[in-house]
Amino acid sequence: MADEMADRLEVSTAAQFKALGHPLRHRLLFALGQEPATISQLATALATAKGNVAHHLGVLREAGMVRVVETRQVRGGTEQYYQRAAKVFDFTGEGERANAPVALQAVAADLQSASGQPMLHLRNVRLTDAQAAELQTRLSELVHELQDAGPGEARYGVVVSVYRPQQTEPTG
Repeated sequence: MADEMADRLEVSTAAQFKALGHPLRHRLLFALGQEPATISQLATALATAKGNVAHHLGVLREAGMVRVVETRQVRGGTEQYYQRAAKVFDFTGEGERANAPVALQAVAADLQSASGQPMLHLRNVRLTDAQAAELQTRLSELVHELQDAGPGEARYGVVVSVYRPQQTEPTG
């Protein structure tokens, strides 16, 4: 059914980052991560109105992040199947930093409806810059080595972040 999805897409333009400015658009990209889907299928999966899905897919399509890969005639119209433009989106440029909070809002929305008990570890620890860089490298390698198990298997979200919180000095 679907065209072959590109491996990577560099997200660097203002239009692309603007398209990612809403958590539902991130959730749509998560949902389209494995296989193409229709507006109705996405609306059901994300428990939202078809009109919302259609609008946000249009924004993502304009930004080149999703595309129609098949159309089928159904009662009363044409059904379109949407697919992500790439398996992995690489965020670069000035919008990269602004994208993280919106992406985390989308993850939080997914967590609210997640089945089972999600694993979440949040820890603040003092590290040298070299230790933080090594941790980022190791975690990135671990996530990028994951292989998709294929159709029929459950979809899991993986969120990995190493960040340096804003420093506040205690008042005396």
